[in-house]
Amino acid sequence: MRILVGLSGGVDSAAAARLLLSAGHQVEGATLVMHEHTELDAAREAASGLGIRLHEIDCSELFDSVVKDNFVSEYLTGRTPNPCIICNEKVKFRCLYDYARSHGFDKIATGHYARVISVTSDEGTRYSVAVSDDPVKDQSYMLSRLPQDILSMLLLPLADKSKPQVREYAGREGLVAADRPDSQEICFLPEGNYAEYIESIAGKCPEGDFVSEDGLILGRHKGIIRYTVGQRKGLGISLGERMFVTDIDAYNNTVTLSPIHSGKSEIRIRDTVLSGALPVGFCGRVKALVKLRYTASAREGEAMLNPDGTALISFSEPVKAAPGQSAVGYIDGAVAFSGFIL
Repeated sequence: MRILVGLSGGVDSAAAARLLLSAGHQVEGATLVMHEHTELDAAREAASGLGIRLHEIDCSELFDSVVKDNFVSEYLTGRTPNPCIICNEKVKFRCLYDYARSHGFDKIATGHYARVISVTSDEGTRYSVAVSDDPVKDQSYMLSRLPQDILSMLLLPLADKSKPQVREYAGREGLVAADRPDSQEICFLPEGNYAEYIESIAGKCPEGDFVSEDGLILGRHKGIIRYTVGQRKGLGISLGERMFVTDIDAYNNTVTLSPIHSGKSEIRIRDTVLSGALPVGFCGRVKALVKLRYTASAREGEAMLNPDGTALISFSEPVKAAPGQSAVGYIDGAVAFSGFIL
């Protein structure tokens, strides 16, 4: 098969490309130029080491309008977005897929730690992202919103590999990225200064009041974009006891603090997408293991999925959920639904 591999310059994508080459496929690389921090030199070096052609695809305009604009607007409304999930759904995989289709490739592939499974029923074959064999590195949460057309064309060669195995394999194969460290920050903000970035776009975020659950003013905050629900460190206020952010009210410009963050037994989500683990257009109740953050453990829950794309998820024990993050439901290890927490 002729396969287009998303090549970032890191060890994972390079190892994925090498595995496909070793399996006898015709492999070419693609680097998506999404912002000024795209590591083109590293991708070119990786492609050269692999002996494959590299396509450079400019996605920067789409990235700006879809990812960056959403990132700013979500923080300004008191929510905490996950730009990687939005980018994967609407920019990264879409650009890779569209380019591959228009240039005669049979499949696309990336170095993500997840797998794609097919589900066949009377409705035909549908696809779902499912968990990989590495529970620590698993990235199925990040790919949970990928649509059917992309999933049908996607290969994930690292599905049955752990990160240490990938690094060992890359070293044996002499890949230049074998010892390259993983990126830990938001790709377009490598230094992590997200509040400064937002203010460079939207202007200075005004200070406001920290308030108690009862509305008592506790002190001054430095702008709502600097806080997230569940946060307890770096609040910049000392009240003699540990305090958590339990609510952010953009309209009134207040950040609510409480000594107890007990969580909620129910959460609502919006813009819910279904994957192959559920029938097309499914509405109703479904039990699932639900992840509320990439690094969080899945919790048992029951979702009531509505026709308008909203859902109410109930849990037997209270959970901590930050508005703007994604709630991803799994059935037997496969993604069933994914929506944004309200």
